[in-house]
Amino acid sequence: MFWKKRAVEGQSQQMENSIRPEGATVSSDLAKMEDVRSLPLAASVVGAIPSTEPKTVEPAAAGKGPSSTSQVDQMLAYVYEQTRPIDDGALADYIPELANVPADSFGIAIATANGKVHTIGDADLKFTIQSASKALTYCMALELVGRKEVLSRAGVEPSGDPFNAIEFSPVTRRPFNPMVNAGAIAISGLLRDILGPETAFDLVLDRFSRAAGRQLTLNEDVYRSEAATGHRNRAIGHLLLSVGALNEPVEPALDLYFRQCSILVTATDLARIGATIANLGVNPVTNEHVFDIDAVRDTQSVMFTCGMYDYSGGWAYEVGIPAKSGVGGGILGVVNRQLGIGTYSPRLDSNGNSVRGVASYRMISDSLGLHSFDLTNTGSGFVSSFFTSDSAES
Repeated sequence: MFWKKRAVEGQSQQMENSIRPEGATVSSDLAKMEDVRSLPLAASVVGAIPSTEPKTVEPAAAGKGPSSTSQVDQMLAYVYEQTRPIDDGALADYIPELANVPADSFGIAIATANGKVHTIGDADLKFTIQSASKALTYCMALELVGRKEVLSRAGVEPSGDPFNAIEFSPVTRRPFNPMVNAGAIAISGLLRDILGPETAFDLVLDRFSRAAGRQLTLNEDVYRSEAATGHRNRAIGHLLLSVGALNEPVEPALDLYFRQCSILVTATDLARIGATIANLGVNPVTNEHVFDIDAVRDTQSVMFTCGMYDYSGGWAYEVGIPAKSGVGGGILGVVNRQLGIGTYSPRLDSNGNSVRGVASYRMISDSLGLHSFDLTNTGSGFVSSFFTSDSAES
């Protein structure tokens, strides 16, 4: 294995030196590099990478064929081959249409904050975004009405309950956070009120599309399946109404929620959306300002603490980057100021997270030093400039 060993093995610094030569940092310098291809890996590792063919897409050539194989492509190939044999987990059959997807589909994509994309496997296979949409609608709501109004609908605390729990905070009588169904439905209701029931979904779809850099579409079959079977979410909606976290009528708010979850994306789309968020809300390919910078910060914070269902604490501990999963099999990850990551594999664990996706993120985070508290993460260059200035003055 070429990724970093945990400190408990007593080899963290030794492994760090073998992967990343002295003076090379990932977390603080990646945004300044031409792309992540310059990240060094141990020479002995490169020769051991499987021959699986990944591809790198330049900003101007998005959607075209493979270009040169970079070291990041080789790392992705290794991660892909190591995690592809995992066949644990099950499809989300409580939504009938989701039980019909190819169970062994698997793709990984990384998009940098300067527009480069690295993919492998089924990275361009379409699936429904599901709960990964919650991060984006939350970001929209923060931008449109501000933190105070949004907090009046949903808090920011991890719930410790399943994502579809019909339970609110006993203190605030509001959903614990916007990344569980109750909080996301409350946010959808807020967007319905702001944008209007007739136009809300079109505006949500447009914002998602601008973040991805291409026009996204709705999967009508999944939408109808969710709407026909979403009785638990309807119960949540009426409970939200009873505590004042949702306005009447309930059904249009639920309809918006069902529709936003049924938007079709790919792992590459998730990576590009993540890169847009990482790039302070600006799409790195189109240079369009998609999300407000303050909303981006707040959204990443809640993704970090609440984005992975009941595994959010373990995720923060082991992977250490803001992320949001969905029962469609996708995971959207954001490494601030650096890159976005998207994975797709529909077999889910007991928490509702993609089994292969989680395993892939663990390896990618370790190999590139992406954990927020990784020993190679030197932190903000803006802050360090003050110390450099102070030292020079003294």
